[in-house]
This record gives sequence, structure tokens and C-alpha cells, in this order.
Amino acid sequence: MTPNDPSPFATPVSEPTTDFSDYQPSQPLQQIPPSDPEGSQPWTDLLVASGTWLASVLFLIFVPLVLVVPYIIYLIVSGTLPSPAALGNDKTVLFLSILGVVPAHVLTFFMIWLIVTRGGKLPFFKAAGLEWPKSWSPVKWTVACIVFALLLLGFGLLVTKLYGGSKTQLDLLMESSTQARLATAFLAFATAPLVEELIYRGVLYSALERTLGVAVAVVIVSALFAGVHVIQYINNISVIAVITLLSISLTLVRAYSGKLLPSVVIHLVFNGVQSAMLVLQPYLEGADKNVPPAPGLVAFTHFLHRLF
Repeated sequence: MTPNDPSPFATPVSEPTTDFSDYQPSQPLQQIPPSDPEGSQPWTDLLVASGTWLASVLFLIFVPLVLVVPYIIYLIVSGTLPSPAALGNDKTVLFLSILGVVPAHVLTFFMIWLIVTRGGKLPFFKAAGLEWPKSWSPVKWTVACIVFALLLLGFGLLVTKLYGGSKTQLDLLMESSTQARLATAFLAFATAPLVEELIYRGVLYSALERTLGVAVAVVIVSALFAGVHVIQYINNISVIAVITLLSISLTLVRAYSGKLLPSVVIHLVFNGVQSAMLVLQPYLEGADKNVPPAPGLVAFTHFLHRLF
């Protein structure tokens, strides 16, 4: 055997092939998760989304009781507990029921944060869609959202001024005390826009869109947002109409933009103007006492403190 002869133990080396016609992937392509973060959000599971929404409603019902019940116990101990009808109109009870929405919103936000970030493993703002779409620049989106919110607000004021309506229970609640009015203004601006958009246009819309499609998601979310107010404002159709318009508009913006931030900004501007009206209401009324407020206008300017 010469030095150039191949070893009898050597494995013959074949030329590399470039024919991949018979290649079969180990995982079917349709089973590979989408790269779009929208499709992999933790809240896109419909069962998780429904449970999150239900929990947020229960928070709004029961958490304020944590503040109201001790006051009622105090009245019982002191022997000054009024009748149930009078207790329902007690200024302190009304104020505490509004103030109790703040911890309810905090708990709701923390619950959503845990779900969206998977316990802190994902960045919250990106996972929640709290960013501007890439179709326009952030400046253009900001200006567009502000203008759109002001147009919605102007149309809503026009509707309530023209058609009016009877005073609702919420009207009476807001007129009960200065503290109740200011607490409502704070909630409408500081917590409601973000928390409510995360629940409806965030959690619910994302799950419904992925499960049932865009059109069905828009209809269900818009109807659910507006529907929860029908009983509360049953005697004021103009306010219900304005809420329905707001709901449809915010949901359509969410569907069009593919992100949650535009809806939050519109909601924030819309509520912010209302909050300013609530704070300045005594001064505005005192500026011209001969001009009576338009029927239903008070209801419209006050409805935002418990949108959900």
C-alpha cells in the first residue's frame, strides 16, 4: 500500500448535495407561533380575558365596601345609624363609595400587569401595546388623537344640550358634596382612562379579535362598554347615546391602529376636559347665575367616574 492509497478504514467522502426536494420540516409551518407580538400576548386567551374582566367588575363592587363598612359600623356604635333610605343619601357614604374606586383600579391594574408581563418577565408597555403605530409619526398620532377626542366631546355636549334628559342617580351623587365631585374628577383623569382601556380595548378586544375576528370583537367590546351603563342611565337616553358613540369610536381606533395607546390618549383627553369642567363647575356657574344649566349636561359631565 502506498502512502497515497486510501485507508481501508476511511469513510468515503461524498460530494455535498444541494437537492432539498425531499426535506420535511420537523414542525409544520402552520404550527409555528407568529412573530407578531399581537398574536402572542398572554391575554389573547379568551378564558383568561373573560376572567380578568369579571374580576375587575367584582373589584368595583366590593372594594369600595372596605371603606364604607367601617363608617357604617361607626354609626351603629355611636347610635346614629339612619334609615336605609337616608343612609343611601349620606354624603360620607357617597364620597367613600367614589373614593373606593381608586384601590379597585389599582388592584385591576396590578392584575393586568401580572397577566400581560407573565409575572414581570415581559416589558409591560410593549406587551400591552402601549406604543404608537408605525404608520404615522408619534407627533401626528398625538395631534390626531387630541383633535378626535375634542370632536367627540363637542358632539357629546351638543347631543346632551339638544335632547337633555332627566337627572340620573349619578347626577344626585355628584351634587351631594364638593368632595364627591372632586373625587370623581380625579378618577376620571388619573386612573379611569388607562385601567378601563386595558380591560376593554386591551384584554377583551385582543382575545376576541384573535378568537372571533376583528368585526365581532369591535361589536362585542363596543356593546359591552356601553351596555353596562344602560341600567345606570336608563332615564337619560342622550347620555347613553354619547357613551355608545364613545365606545364605538375607541374600539374602532383600537382596531384600525393595532395598538392600545391611541385609545388611551383619546380617552385621557376626553376625560381630562370633563374633569376640568367638574373642578371649575362652581366658578362657571357663579359667572352667570341667570343661565340655567342645560338638561342632561350635568349627567354627561359626571358619568365617567364609573365607566366600568
